[in-house]
Amino acid sequence: MDFEKKYIRNLDWLLILLLMCLGIFSFIGISGATATANYEWKQVVWYALGFMVLAIILLFDYESFSNSAYVLYGIGIILIIGVLFVPVKEGVGGARSWYQLGVVDFQPAELMKIFTIIAVARYISKKDEEEEPINNLKAMLPIFLLVGVPLLLILIQPDLGTATVFTGIMVSMLIVAGVPMRYFAVLGLAGAIFLSSFTYVFMFHKQFFFEHIMHKYQWMRIESWLKPEEYPTEGYQLMQSLTAIGSGQLLGKGINQGTQAKNGWVPVGESDFVFTVIAEELGFIGSSILIFIYFFFIYRMIRIAMEAKDTFGMYVIAGVIGMYVFQVFENIGMTIQLMPITGLPLPFVSYGGSSLITNFFVMGIVLNIGMRRKKLMFE
Repeated sequence: MDFEKKYIRNLDWLLILLLMCLGIFSFIGISGATATANYEWKQVVWYALGFMVLAIILLFDYESFSNSAYVLYGIGIILIIGVLFVPVKEGVGGARSWYQLGVVDFQPAELMKIFTIIAVARYISKKDEEEEPINNLKAMLPIFLLVGVPLLLILIQPDLGTATVFTGIMVSMLIVAGVPMRYFAVLGLAGAIFLSSFTYVFMFHKQFFFEHIMHKYQWMRIESWLKPEEYPTEGYQLMQSLTAIGSGQLLGKGINQGTQAKNGWVPVGESDFVFTVIAEELGFIGSSILIFIYFFFIYRMIRIAMEAKDTFGMYVIAGVIGMYVFQVFENIGMTIQLMPITGLPLPFVSYGGSSLITNFFVMGIVLNIGMRRKKLMFE
C-alpha cells in the first residue's frame, strides 16, 4: 500500500465532480423510468459502494496492476469460461453472461474489459522499454490474441454488444501506440471482406447462418433497427424510444413528468434506454448537457494520459477512453436509431451494480494514474 497526503494535490477533483454529475443524471433517469421499483435508491447505494471501491484503488500504486497484469487477465478468462459451464443466470436469447451470487448478479465480461486493457497496456509499454515499436504484424499478434480470446468467448455466450466493445478498446490503444495507418487500412479491408462473407452466407445459406453465426433474435435486432415500423413487435422498443425523445422537445416534460417510460411503454428504461427517459424529461437541453459532461469526462482523461509518468499509465487510459467512447456512442446512438440495439449500458447512468462497480474500479485506476503523474522528491 502506497498512499501519502501529498498525492491528494494531484487528484483530479474535477473528474470526481463529473462522476457526481453523472450520478445525478442517473438518479433522474432511473426514477423517471420506474413507477414503483425504487431502482433509483438502489443505484444510490451502488454509487456509494462504487466511490468506496474507487477510494480503495487509490491507496495502491497503479504499477501493481502492471506487475499482475497477466494474472488478472487469466482470472478474467477463467471467470468468462465459467459462465459457459456452471449454472448461471441466463439473459436475452439464452445468453449465459451472469453469475448469480445470492441477490447480486455479476457479469465477468465487465471486469474482463479492464483486465484486457491492463494486459495490452503492459505488453505495449514493455515493447516501448525495449525500444521495439509496434509497427509490424509480428509485434501486433500478441495484442490481437489478448483482445481476441475474450472477444470470442463473450460471443459464444452470446453477448454481441459487450464483445464489440473490445474492438473499440483495441483500436484506441493501437492508435496511441503509433501503429502505422496502413495496418488500419488492412483491418478495414479485412472487415469489408468479413462483412461481404457475412452477407453472402445470410443470402444463400440461411439455415447455416442462424445455426452457427447469429441467433435469430440478434438478426431481428438489425432488421427492426433499419425498419422498425415494419416489425411492430421487434421494433416496438425503438419506436417508443423515438416517440419519447421527440415528445421531450426542447426543455422536456419535467423531472418525473414523463409518460412513455413511467407507464411502461419504453422497456428497460432504467438501464439500456435510460437516455430516452432523460431526453423525454429534460428535453434537448438536458440531454445535450449530459452529452457535454461525457465530452468533458473524456477530455479530462486525455489530460491525465498526456501527463502520465509512464507509458503503461498512458496506454491504460487510452484503452479506457476507447471503451467509454464506444459505449456512450453505441448506447445513445441506439436510442435514436443511429446504431442497432445491443443492450450496452450507458456508463455511470444506466442502472446496474455489476457495471457501476466495475466502472468505479476503472476510474479508480485512471485517477490513480493522474494522482501519481509527477515524480515527487524522495519517491
